[in-house]
Amino acid sequence: MFDLSPIHLILALGICLVIAGPKRLPELGRSMGRSMREFRSSLGGLETDQLPAAATEPVKPTPTSPEI
Repeated sequence: MFDLSPIHLILALGICLVIAGPKRLPELGRSMGRSMREFRSSLGGLETDQLPAAATEPVKPTPTSPEI
């Protein structure tokens, strides 16, 4: 139904470059990234900066008894 090839991506980037200009294109990319991140966090209810406490603590190996 909808096929996205590399030529389509190059054409879309070229159009964005002509419309926005080379100086403003990085700013547009950053704002798009921020908006996508906010959208995902609102769907999931958990921000990417907040991790559960168990995920941030390093895993300590359990001591094993020597085999005889």
